[in-house]
Amino acid sequence: QVHVVESGGGLAQPGGSLRLSCAASGTISEIGFMFWYRQGPGQQREFVASISSGGGSNVLDSVKDRFTISRDSAKKTVYLQMNSLNPEDTAVYYCNADIRTTTDTLFHTLWGQGIQVTVSS
Repeated sequence: QVHVVESGGGLAQPGGSLRLSCAASGTISEIGFMFWYRQGPGQQREFVASISSGGGSNVLDSVKDRFTISRDSAKKTVYLQMNSLNPEDTAVYYCNADIRTTTDTLFHTLWGQGIQVTVSS
């Protein structure tokens, strides 16, 4: 089986920073794009950032001055560095990854269970 698991969330003060990690594990042959999404209270899930296997990235315009996505392919891990956090960043953050297993020729998108980020004084 293959899993993606987020970590690094929690409570941050306004102006503070958090670094989210998302690690993929299992019988993985290849990982393509990796993504971060978030869903705030009463809101729809929204795209935050993506990064290709080659390192090309895209970040939501409203956070691109504060958030940075990166990945460590050897560790099968994607990161989201979040700086200058504000209460509007409070949300459940989800990772997903396009993964091809060792027994498949196709990529499948796997979602993590999400991790809470709360920004509050």
